[in-house]
Amino acid sequence: MGDGDVMAAPAAALKPAKLRIADVALRFTPRRGAPVTALDRISLDVRDQEFSVIVGPSGCGKTSLLRLVAGLIEPSEGAIWLDDKRVTGPGRDRGMVFQSYTLFPWLTVQQNVEFGLKVAGMPLRQRHDISRRFILQVGLEGFEEHYPRQLSGGMMQRVALARALANDPALLLMDEPFGALDSQTRSLMQELLLDIWQQSSKTVLFITHDIDESILLGDHVYVMTARPGRIKEMVEIDLPRPRHVDMLTSPAFMALKRHIMRSIHEEAVRSFASGEA
Repeated sequence: MGDGDVMAAPAAALKPAKLRIADVALRFTPRRGAPVTALDRISLDVRDQEFSVIVGPSGCGKTSLLRLVAGLIEPSEGAIWLDDKRVTGPGRDRGMVFQSYTLFPWLTVQQNVEFGLKVAGMPLRQRHDISRRFILQVGLEGFEEHYPRQLSGGMMQRVALARALANDPALLLMDEPFGALDSQTRSLMQELLLDIWQQSSKTVLFITHDIDESILLGDHVYVMTARPGRIKEMVEIDLPRPRHVDMLTSPAFMALKRHIMRSIHEEAVRSFASGEA
């Protein structure tokens, strides 16, 4: 595929959405100074079992958008629907994995994975069965009784992923979950996530700064503008699955990378010129 073959997918290609974000805006009013528009007229659809990735320059509002979908903050305008139900707050239908390590340090691996199931009142034996299944899936069998302080960063993120999946969410939200990992561990975690996603058929909305990661993982990559964050374009990742790291040097992969890199660079330059970077 030549560089000129990379195009944004037309809106008409979208099928009925599992997640729908419609004309969402987010504004902050600091104690001093004028109100700040972080997000402006964001609209996008994520289809069932789709892996969608959001990229953009620093400060464009990627994490804020994910927090809106999680129900942790409310939009200033617009609305968000999941399975045709309006998002009005946090819910068990959404599982979230953060960049920072968010395990409870006083709980073991198994207890961390079971935490949401216990809160939901699930019987002990049933939650043990579920937690062990997901601990095995993320490759941590034998570490059930370890505490977070005894684990590496990659292992802690595997526990966080298992905990999110154990609750069987309709939507998995991931905010740069591998950003703090070294490159080798990050690559292994990307491959693990792809394997789990293909097995579980979950719908995923994933935030990253890493263009390679966005292409390797995603069905679609949404590029955001500099602040105020808007959707600049949706790039369809028409690469065969299953995917693996060997694809990163293929001509088709490199063409997509050049296109997305140029698009983000334009926004970064604009942000820098305005003094916001």
